[in-house]
Amino acid sequence: MVFSDDQVPGAGASASGNVSLLRPAEQFFDEMVTGWSAQQTSRMLAVQTIQTRASQVRRFADFCGTPPWQWSPADVEEWTTQLVSGSRPLSVSTVRAYQNSIALFCDYLIDHRYGWVDRCLELFDSHPVQVCHEWNTVIHVSDHEARPGVRPLSRLELQTFFDYADDLVDQARSSKRKGWLTLFRDATLFKMIYAFGLRRREAAMLDLPDFTRNPQGWEFGRFGVCNVRWGKAMRGSQPRRRAVLAVFDWTRPVIEEYVTEVRPRFDLADKTILWPTERQGRIRLKHIDDRFADWRDDLGLDRSLHPHCLRHSYVTHLIEDGFDPLFVQQQVGHRWGSTTALYTGVSGDYRNRTLRRALDAAFISPTAVQGG
Repeated sequence: MVFSDDQVPGAGASASGNVSLLRPAEQFFDEMVTGWSAQQTSRMLAVQTIQTRASQVRRFADFCGTPPWQWSPADVEEWTTQLVSGSRPLSVSTVRAYQNSIALFCDYLIDHRYGWVDRCLELFDSHPVQVCHEWNTVIHVSDHEARPGVRPLSRLELQTFFDYADDLVDQARSSKRKGWLTLFRDATLFKMIYAFGLRRREAAMLDLPDFTRNPQGWEFGRFGVCNVRWGKAMRGSQPRRRAVLAVFDWTRPVIEEYVTEVRPRFDLADKTILWPTERQGRIRLKHIDDRFADWRDDLGLDRSLHPHCLRHSYVTHLIEDGFDPLFVQQQVGHRWGSTTALYTGVSGDYRNRTLRRALDAAFISPTAVQGG
């Protein structure tokens, strides 16, 4: 098949005159994805969001084995079935994200302002349609879709986890085994995720200058504030920033020991990276997941626990310790208090003490208390 410049969108930038394409359908599909990416760029969406969506669309195309003008709703249903099957089914939120990418791509293709429908009819005698609809896609009806087993760690579990990490460091260091530096780094990283209620990416992207002093918290020295630069973005926007105040008295000595005694041993080319690897790079999210899983399994903790549970623990323990809910909400960067509430899994002991105080205030008169 032969396309001319006025037939293939974007061809004029890369070809002149008539061009014979070896794989016309594939190259036309590439033009579609490129055009969609340009549209999203014009909306100032984050580069990572655009790339992720394009990757998901290409995965769907590979699954179907057909170009977009031949897709059907049945393809979405078969693809979704595959995503939620097998030994490692995807979560509801992940499936929704995949389906949303396909739906947005189809919306772009069938928008007549871009001319894809007319060109497909002209070249392939077919055209793309919207293959995602309310009967074959996940509907967002709940604010919280985490697996039931995902919960905060109890204070005992948390202390056991940190003690185990420290023991591994001590054993490796005393036996002069290679790798004790990375063990020390990882142990400190998990403590900081909990100490500041961070997400994995927020922690992994930290640089040393992101810690600053808090005039109202002189006890923490230069580690009184953790300035998060890579907070969770909203609707494809740039990462949100927030300043998290240190609240635990052990935070300063833990991070100070790592920064002054351990981190310099990595002999960094980039002196700003807080969690470097032995290859001079930045720690990967997969490594954080794998390390946490290894230590969790060694201790026999619930296999549903993962690093984000440390953030849940942070929220829960602050609420149990009497911190104002609005303060906690601002610390973790939630837009709504209801989201913070979903992160909270206070212990039965805390609830019973709260109930007892309320009952005493309601049913015991001041006179009875004084006379008793």
